[in-house]
This record gives sequence, C-alpha cells and structure tokens, in this order.
Amino acid sequence: MPVLDATLPRRILSTPTAGPLAALVLACVFFSLQSDQFLTGGNFSLIIQQVMVVGTLAIGQTLIILTAGIDLSNGAIMAFGGIVMTKLAVDHGMPPLLAIAAGLAVCAGFGLINGLLVMKISLPPFIVTLGMLNVAFALTHIYSQDQTVTDLPPAMTFLGQTFTVGGTNVTYGSLLTILLFLLFAYLLGQTAWGRHVYALGNSPEVARLTGIRTGRLIVGVYTLAGLVYGIAALLLVSRTGVGDPQAGQTDNLDSITAVVLGGTSLFGGRGTMLGTLIGALIVGVFRNGLQLMGVPSIYQTLITGILVILAVTVDQLSRRRNR
Repeated sequence: MPVLDATLPRRILSTPTAGPLAALVLACVFFSLQSDQFLTGGNFSLIIQQVMVVGTLAIGQTLIILTAGIDLSNGAIMAFGGIVMTKLAVDHGMPPLLAIAAGLAVCAGFGLINGLLVMKISLPPFIVTLGMLNVAFALTHIYSQDQTVTDLPPAMTFLGQTFTVGGTNVTYGSLLTILLFLLFAYLLGQTAWGRHVYALGNSPEVARLTGIRTGRLIVGVYTLAGLVYGIAALLLVSRTGVGDPQAGQTDNLDSITAVVLGGTSLFGGRGTMLGTLIGALIVGVFRNGLQLMGVPSIYQTLITGILVILAVTVDQLSRRRNR
C-alpha cells in the first residue's frame, strides 16, 4: 500500500501562489454570498475585461520588479502610446496597423530610455520612472491638446469585440491578455533568459560574476516591459473606443498592487506570472464585488490599500524567516 507523502501539503502551502490563490477563492466565496449576480458568466467576463488592461501592465511591472526595480511610469506611457496610435490613424490618415506599430514602438522606446538611465547612470529605478511618468504625462497632454480622439478605425477596436463561450461573451482582448501571461510565464520559468532575470533580482553582483551581462539584461527587461505597455494601450483603446489623454493616471499603482498581491517580492528575485494574474484578479474581484454590494468607490480604494500593506508585510516577514 503506497505511503502518502506527509510533506506534500506543506510543499503546496509553501508555494508562492498558494496564499494569493486562497485569498482569491475566499473573496469569490464571500461575494457570492453577498450578491446573487456575482457567480454568473457575464459578471466573470466583466471582471476579466476590467482587469485586462491593468493585468497587461502588471506583466511588464512584474518583469521589472523581479530585477529589484519598479516602474511608476507605465500608466503614463500606456496613455501616450494610446494617443499616438489613435491620432496617427485618425488625424494623419496612417494605416491602422502601421499606427498601432508606431504606438508600440513609442512605448518600447520609453522603456529603452528607462533601462538606459538605470543601467548607464546607475539612477534608482524609482527616480527614473517617477521622472518619466511626468515626461510621458506632459507629452500626452501636449500632443493630444487635451482632446479625446474618436471615430477610430475598426482595426483599433477589434480586440474589444466579443465571441461567445458557453453563452458568455468574451472579448478578444481578454484572450490576448491570458495568452500574454502564458507566454511570459514560459519565458520566466523555462528559458535561460528567465533564470537570468531571477538571478539579477537576487544579487546583481553574483549574477555579473557568473557571466550574465547584467547591463544588457536590465535594458532588455525595461524595453520589453515598454512594449507590453504598448499592448496595454491597444487593449485600452479597443475597450473604450477612444484615445483618452486622461487614461492611466492610477494604473501604475494598480499594476504594482496586482504584482504585490500576487506574491512577487518588491526586493526582487521572487515571484511568478501566475501569481501576478491571480493578484490582478483579486483586485478585479474585490472592486466588482464591492460595487455589487453598493460600497462607495472611496472605500474600495481604502480596502485595496490595506490589502497591499498586508501583502508587503507578509513578504517582509517571509524574508526575515528565510534568513
């Protein structure tokens, strides 16, 4: 008769995503008891649509936080990318696909500049991205002249269209977000590049001594993150149907919230894309559930802030215990 491994439950509970997953399940159970509308296919589709933009931003944020950095500029970069692609297509008559490519390139360029400043001048990521937040924010309002761009070509709103699964409407953008999470989960978990990212976050000096070209890796991570922000810009444009210069003003903090709630350490070197996806869903579930309960939005922000503090506290206590 086979003997059960007594350490299996302990190993499962010790995985980085166990806590966030348990929190997500408990939140779903709680809100399902509070509202009959919560456990419906349409509501879950709405939650995924609500988190797809922040979730995509959180993918790039995860890459940067794993290197022990942080990006405060991602929401502003996304907003500028959205304005660039929509104005090029609507005001300048550029073919939509080419305009989208230009918007993606602009966002990747912002990421490249962030990475070069962090690597070449050794500026703290917090300071670099705080400055870039203001630069991107200002450029968005200057270039758009504070005007919302409307009448977008269908190619720019395609990802906001839906298809039906089991009687539930699902947007193509939601599907793209999930595919991006799967792609980056594979890159981090199954490639040498991913192992190098974790090594850089754990100890830049040790990573350098083992032959990892840390400078090039940092620049590559920030540039790739910028490209992902460009995809988030396209998702936002497709969902709203406009180019909005006011977009993304709190999405940088929301993306950090999703990453932290997903169990990624702010000190770098530890975390997973699955955890970030769960973290983004936790944010979406809490906001959706509280809305269904009629809780004012200011209290939703309050609860989200408390969740972030708790998540960081748990991370800090875990680090101390493992020393």
